[in-house]
Amino acid sequence: MANPYKHIQEEAYEANMLLPKLNLVIFTFGNVSAADRNLGLFAIKPSGVEYEKLSPAKMVIVDFDGNVVKGKLRPSSDTKTHAVLYKHWEKINGIAHTHSLYATAWAQSLRDIPIYGTTHADHNTFDIPCAAPMSDEMIKGDYEYETGFQIMDCLKEKKMNYEEMEMILVGNHAPFTWGKTAHKAVYNSAVLEAIAHMAFVTEQVNPSSARLKEALIKKHFERKHGKDSYYGQE
Repeated sequence: MANPYKHIQEEAYEANMLLPKLNLVIFTFGNVSAADRNLGLFAIKPSGVEYEKLSPAKMVIVDFDGNVVKGKLRPSSDTKTHAVLYKHWEKINGIAHTHSLYATAWAQSLRDIPIYGTTHADHNTFDIPCAAPMSDEMIKGDYEYETGFQIMDCLKEKKMNYEEMEMILVGNHAPFTWGKTAHKAVYNSAVLEAIAHMAFVTEQVNPSSARLKEALIKKHFERKHGKDSYYGQE
């Protein structure tokens, strides 16, 4: 009998295997999921399994309420966070969570990452937000479920659209990224880590560094993403 989940299991597996390759995780830190909107399901890394021991068949199938549909292994401990985001953000099909060094350091510092240069502006036009630490009441409740709302509430408060800002720092925790595919979510994780690293070094070189001026922010974002963009090939 054909496996109806094979495509998202393979997508999730391939995306997860990129995390150690891109130096975004160590040991069993981090996870990626891949969703199929027609099925209303997503595939996600099993909890605590070393990357070299993963396979497509080990990816756990979960619905958008966080219920396991198929899989012998326990899904990632962050599964409910993924489920909340998929349920409320209908235009994403991939989510990545890492504890990459520099992005996590900014999250632990409870600081947004300022837009200092054109590398940042090539990907978005805002400071990368850091969600406020979770309240004690939320922590005592359904922690991973509440993390999803912690992320969504931060973007809502900052009047940001999840389709435009595809990355966030969860205060005292670590980064989450998302996109139209699992691969794009991992791409965003790698970009976020690079931007976090550059911003850290920038402040070491010049603690008084100024935010990139608006004309350069607009120019660099629009040449890649605007209606008259000219970056790359047709």
